[in-house]
Amino acid sequence: MKIRRMKHLKQYLSFYKINFGFREPYLILVDGTFCQAALESKIQIKEQMPKYFGGEIQLCTTTCVIHELSLLEKELGNARIIAQRFQRRHCAHRHNPVSATECLLSLVQEKNWQHYFLATQDPELTSQVKRLPCVPLLYIIKNTPVLDRPSIASKRAAIRAQAAQLIPRQEKLHLREMKAKLFPKPNRLRQPRPCKGPAGPNPLSCLKKKKKHRGLDIHTHVGVAAQRATVAQAAKKKMKKKKKKIIIDGH
Repeated sequence: MKIRRMKHLKQYLSFYKINFGFREPYLILVDGTFCQAALESKIQIKEQMPKYFGGEIQLCTTTCVIHELSLLEKELGNARIIAQRFQRRHCAHRHNPVSATECLLSLVQEKNWQHYFLATQDPELTSQVKRLPCVPLLYIIKNTPVLDRPSIASKRAAIRAQAAQLIPRQEKLHLREMKAKLFPKPNRLRQPRPCKGPAGPNPLSCLKKKKKHRGLDIHTHVGVAAQRATVAQAAKKKMKKKKKKIIIDGH
């Protein structure tokens, strides 16, 4: 039973987190009947409730609840002592207290935008709260706090919220077209690019070519030496002819 109860608790908490944005610390709005049931069941609310939820909680009540318990001092005096330890939430009846039922209903109406969990044992209050969406109910059953399953009103509100998020593709296209008609974008004229003239020569190609000094090979050296030897031989022959001519003329 304990495993099943904890499984249901996780499912219900996930439902309220995903669909209505409930977050820690969970705000638990407590009335006098819940405090009295906790006394009779010997439940330490401040110690056991965080363990039950598996996270941080904030126990709170209202001035109207305290005022109603003070009027029933003989029957619910100890419950008043417990409720006085909780944080008091602001209500519109501070100077003119109303019944606890009326006060608590005023806080959870308008889609329960403060995300209260309502802890009560009052059947009249419970029946009225179940008609409202997004209000988790908490009871004490068999000496154990129990989170009630989401009401039909809460499930319908969750379905409506999910349907509102899933907009068909055609509607998205229609909305886009409507926005384009209502808020047309200004036409941006492209500026013509300036015409470029004839391209000049590449500056690198205008550089003077460096002369390549090539060393003379062996054949070149041999040819030069042969020419020099031939010239020398021709000069010697010429000199010999001149000497012979001089000798002949002398005789």
